[in-house]
Order: sequence, then C-alpha cells, then structure tokens
Amino acid sequence: MLVKKSSLGRIGITLPLLLLVIQPLRAQNSGGNSESDRLQKLERAVEQLQKRNAELEREVGSLKKRSASEPGAPGKTKTVVTYDGKTYVEKSVAVEEKPRIYVTPRASEFKLVLGGYIQMNLEDGDVSAFEGRFGQTALKDRFRLRRARINLTGDFAENFDFKVEGEFENSDGISSNRTDFSATDIFVNWHQFAEANVKVGQWKAPFGLEQITPDPSLIIIERSLPTGAITPERQVGAQVWGKPFTNIWPAQKDLLTYYAGIFNGNGRNTSVNDNNNFMYVGRLELMPFKGKIFGQDSSLKLGGDVLNSRDDKGTNISQSLNLLVNSDGSLSPFVLPGADERTAWSVDAWFNLGPFDLIGEYFQEKVNGRTVNGVPPGFADFTTNGFYVTGAYYLIPKKLQAAVRWEQLNPGQKGNDGIHSITGGLNYYIHGDDIKLMANYIHTWSDFRQANPHLGDDQFDEVIMRLQLMF
Repeated sequence: MLVKKSSLGRIGITLPLLLLVIQPLRAQNSGGNSESDRLQKLERAVEQLQKRNAELEREVGSLKKRSASEPGAPGKTKTVVTYDGKTYVEKSVAVEEKPRIYVTPRASEFKLVLGGYIQMNLEDGDVSAFEGRFGQTALKDRFRLRRARINLTGDFAENFDFKVEGEFENSDGISSNRTDFSATDIFVNWHQFAEANVKVGQWKAPFGLEQITPDPSLIIIERSLPTGAITPERQVGAQVWGKPFTNIWPAQKDLLTYYAGIFNGNGRNTSVNDNNNFMYVGRLELMPFKGKIFGQDSSLKLGGDVLNSRDDKGTNISQSLNLLVNSDGSLSPFVLPGADERTAWSVDAWFNLGPFDLIGEYFQEKVNGRTVNGVPPGFADFTTNGFYVTGAYYLIPKKLQAAVRWEQLNPGQKGNDGIHSITGGLNYYIHGDDIKLMANYIHTWSDFRQANPHLGDDQFDEVIMRLQLMF
C-alpha cells in the first residue's frame, strides 16, 4: 500500500508534541503550582493528543483505501516479452484477479468439511489368493482402483454431527465384480452426552477391530481373510455408544468405550430387511494402560464383540469377502440356500510401545440352519473360526515402517479346509497417511488343496503395491 508522506510526517510529530507539552508542565512545577493543577493540565494535554492521534489514524486509513483502489496500486503482475523486430523488451503488466468463489453451509452448521481419498493398487501373481480366490475363482493380474471416495462431514451447535460418503469404485452389494457410485457411510449422530451418543443411518457395524479401523490407517494393504469372512461390514440401523467415564473421570475418559447396535442385517444400500428379525451387535473396548514405558509413549487396548442374527434364504452372510467352500477348496460369497441363525464373537488386543505395534484378533461364528414353514435350511450347520497377528516397527520414525501378518481361516464346511497366509510389507509415509506408499508380499497355502493334490497348486504368491492420497 502507498501512503502520502505528508500524513506520515503528521504522525511523526506526535512524540515531539508530547515533549513540548511536558516541558511547560515541568517549568510550572518549579513555579510552585499545586499538585492537582499539574495533574489536570497533564490530563487535558493527554486528552488532546489522543484526539489528534485518532484523527491521524482515520486519515491514514482513508489514504490506504484510496491507494488500494488506484489503477497504479501494486498487485499481481506478470512479465510480458515483446519484440519490435530489433530487440526484445520485458515489462511487467498487471494481472486482473478473478473474483474468489466461496461456499457457505445451507443450514446452520458451524463446521463443514469436504474430503476423501484415492487408493490405487497394482496386484500381480496369484491375485487375492489369500482371500480364497484360486482355482475356479482365481483372478488375473490387474491395476485396480481400490477405493475412490468423497465425503462431507459437519457439526451443528445443537450437538448433531453427520457424514455423507460415496464410493466411485465399489461393489454395489449385488456382485463383487460389479461397481458403481454407491453410498458407504451415511449417518447422523447426536452427541449431547459423551456417555450416550445416538447414531442412525448406515456405517460399519461395531464388530472387529481390523474391520472398524479406517481404510487409510491400515498397516497391511488389505484386511485379513478372517475379518472379511466373519465381520458384518456396513449395515443400516441405529446404535447407542459412548465413553462412560468422560465426565466423572476425565483423566481416564478412554478407559471404557461401548457400542450397542441394531441393524437390518442384510448389508448396505438396501431399502428392505430380509425378514422381520434384526441383527444385534455389541462391542466393548478397554484401555487399561496409556502412558510411558522406557520413556516411550505406550498403550494397551483390549476389545470384545458379540453378534446375533436370524437370516432368511438368499441373504449373503459374507458380504465383504468369501466364506463358502467350493469343490476345489476355493471360496465364494455365501448366499444362504435356506434360513439360518448366526451367533458370532471375537476378542482383540493392540499393544503399542513407541515405534512398535502388536495387534491380534480371534473370531468365531456359528451358522445354524432353521426350518421355516416346513422348509429345511438346505445346508449343514457349521462353525467358522480364524485369527490374525500383525506386528509393525518404524525403521525410520514416522517415515518407513516394516510390517508382518500371520493369518488363518477355518471355514468349517469340509474336512481340512483351512487357508493360511503370511504377509510381509513396507510402508513409506511421504506425508503421514495423507500420502503413503505401501508394498506387500503374500504367501498363501490351502490345506484342502494340499490334501487333494489332483486339484492343482496348493501354494500361492502375490505382490500388491498401493499409492494412497487423502484430501
């Protein structure tokens, strides 16, 4: 900004004026005037100076505004090179600035956030063999736009928050190979009381530590087979959840967290329930320790889940990954040939010590057939169980992380039908989880294929690489 020199000069005389006023006061003091007279004169002098200073400030402000509006005022410029046939001439010319665009909330939100993320995979070798996709369900090498999501979250002063999220590259819930733009999370949450939030809409049912861990925060590129086969993934329903010690014991507010939900039980983006029964899901998380060990930030978190659901014929009970054992030992989504009742539970633990993490989880699910209106279930009862253990360590703090995972799923439908995998990986955090590179090598073997060598290979290998960007 440009300000006239005359105005600056006027501002510069403020201090000399003050000195000129004070000098006579000192002289009067030597002449014997009373203390009260001297104070009154000084107060009047200070008052006059304050008025004059205010006038000068207004004048300077006016000059600044006038200077900014003048055509010659400095602003954004660009260099333009011209040629007159003999010489090249460079000169700076003003750039006309475009008016800024802005977005304001339609309602009375005091916070509105637009975000999302992209995950791009390269998958080579026996693609997704660790998910039971080999033999008749085998996949080919591919580039895969794994996730491309955009979301909008907001908060209201009335203690409501919400999230709306959609996926450009997502299974539509009908076929694992068919994709479209569809909803992932759409919910409203009332958080007036930290001890008892009320949530309605569609989101991940609170079952399984690895399942409810956000996708961009995963240490291994893909979730384990036991997590995908047994956890219920996203559902439509309602839930009460909270931290009971938030107000009565603020220092230990994270000591206990609970979740209790009731859902349709037949997956996401469905407008009807498969029957007149609901899925009931509950989870407890306990953090008995959070502090320092050997001078390192450390914590221990324990969790447990329960689930019960009565499903009708045609319900897909393994929406995220595969569970049905085929004749060659591979797995497919399990669409019930008849009605059932499912009961599942799991336990998990997460220990952190500075750069080291150790995570483990065990699952079990019983699927029992039900006879409805005289119609038998059409399948034998079975019990599925599985586990995984993941360890990770930062080789370079907050930058380079090495990780390994051991996992096993026993579908329990055929004799000796277990699938095992071991994964090794490296994660490079360019800018935390916002920009991250990941690489995994996965070795998988099938007990069923090993016991039946005529079916073909029982050992499988895959390499997965991922670029992740959050915005």
